[in-house]
Amino acid sequence: MPIIVNLDVMMAKRKIGLTELADLVNITPANLSILKNNKARAIRFSTLEEICKALNCQPGDILEFTEHEGHES
Repeated sequence: MPIIVNLDVMMAKRKIGLTELADLVNITPANLSILKNNKARAIRFSTLEEICKALNCQPGDILEFTEHEGHES
């Protein structure tokens, strides 16, 4: 998938752990881990909003679009 989740990078920059962020966002640590490890297929805007509030960042700080070589639209 050409969308990369950089949640782990933002968490490291903000020095916040998985459990603490999960509590702030009101999501299970297991579901947050799936997102953090770039295994999620989707994210709710409400979840993204809460993550951005907790990390004091923009959605673009967490989500990145990259085109794979040879990928055609």
